[in-house]
Amino acid sequence: MSTTTRLTFAEYEKLPEKEGTHYELDEGTLLMEPSPALRHNLIRQRIAEQLTHFVRSHRLGVVVEEMDFRLGTDTVRNPDVAFIVSDDLRDIDPDHSPVEGAPALAIEVISPTNLAQDTAKKVRQYLEAGSHAVWLVYPTLRLIEVHDAAGVRRITEPEPLQESKIFSGFKFSLSLSALFDDIFRQ
Repeated sequence: MSTTTRLTFAEYEKLPEKEGTHYELDEGTLLMEPSPALRHNLIRQRIAEQLTHFVRSHRLGVVVEEMDFRLGTDTVRNPDVAFIVSDDLRDIDPDHSPVEGAPALAIEVISPTNLAQDTAKKVRQYLEAGSHAVWLVYPTLRLIEVHDAAGVRRITEPEPLQESKIFSGFKFSLSLSALFDDIFRQ
């Protein structure tokens, strides 16, 4: 039988930092996130690199990896990659974590151990807190789900992910084939 630890946000903020340990606060329930595997990290890095280049070239805001966002009273999430629009940067203290509020875009790379119910709850939390979109990246299925106010879109290889709504009309394109290319066959 597992033990559930309930915390307030104030108690969460007092947790000691431990190297390699990531915490999230899920509506008052403390979650310890395991360190991701190599494939997860490399895919996250590929997305962050391409998105960062695009966002910088159009001066749209910033892209961060594994940043804590306070989505609600007792909810803190840590997306693999997040996009924050320039206008929202004015209200953020760059030396304080977690960031108050949701990123415009939250991206989660799904590992084999992630449960569907937990992932669906995370998507709901991001969208309810103000995210314009949540991308769920499934490396083993070689697909990306885009969750936004319009519903859910599935993009599968070889189709590229194309998005402009959250990027002020500028069209971002991500090749799923390049994203999921086997990193071990180089």
